[in-house]
Amino acid sequence: MSSIQPPQPPSGPFLSLHTALVLLAAAVIGLVVATLTFLSGTSAAEAALAGLISASGSVPVLRTLIG
Repeated sequence: MSSIQPPQPPSGPFLSLHTALVLLAAAVIGLVVATLTFLSGTSAAEAALAGLISASGSVPVLRTLIG
């Protein structure tokens, strides 16, 4: 009797090392900007928005710098 084997998922990584490093660096930049913005006296919502904008704006730059 032969048993039926389920299909094997691809063994490659979910994210490449380059992508993971760029996203991690962007998250750190966003957290630093959000923290500094909050400490300057703005509200938490404004600080979070500043952090999100800086993180998303840094992704293309980091993508070209980290090779």
